[in-house]
Amino acid sequence: MCALPIHLWTFFLGLRDVDWITARTNFGDALGVIGYGLLFAFIESCAVFFVAALLGCLISKKWGEKKRITLLSTLIIILSLWSIFNQVYFLRGAAPLPQVVEFFVDIKRPLVALYATALFFVGFSFLIPTYFTLRSSKTEHALQSGFERLSTLMTMYLFIDAIALIVVIIRNL
Repeated sequence: MCALPIHLWTFFLGLRDVDWITARTNFGDALGVIGYGLLFAFIESCAVFFVAALLGCLISKKWGEKKRITLLSTLIIILSLWSIFNQVYFLRGAAPLPQVVEFFVDIKRPLVALYATALFFVGFSFLIPTYFTLRSSKTEHALQSGFERLSTLMTMYLFIDAIALIVVIIRNL
């Protein structure tokens, strides 16, 4: 599941850029840009997998292997969604509402308040799914079922990553 959000986001960004790259140069250059992005997504997915595997050693052995894998997969997806949210916020050039800015400016320690607010939202976005994954067998089975269905998609991503590697090698020859 490490590859799913990373690759989906890479496809989205790559397809978003195809139009202006083909207008500037040609379609081959657009494929090259997508190829580089997919190659980087593969490397990033491998790095996230190894970090998750190491962190998996910290999870209690009293839970079964499937429960631990489900928990790690859920946490990786949440972390990826927060990263995607951050990038969307940057790409859209969004700005906070003036009322929100005014609220935090009026506080004596606005930076501490901003970090506390962020920690609150991020913390709950990790704690609630973790709680339900560990305590509710229905939630655990639903997540496992969804992850198993998406695992065939991972095979396709590996095939597309191999094609991207070939495109990058050909472009660099």
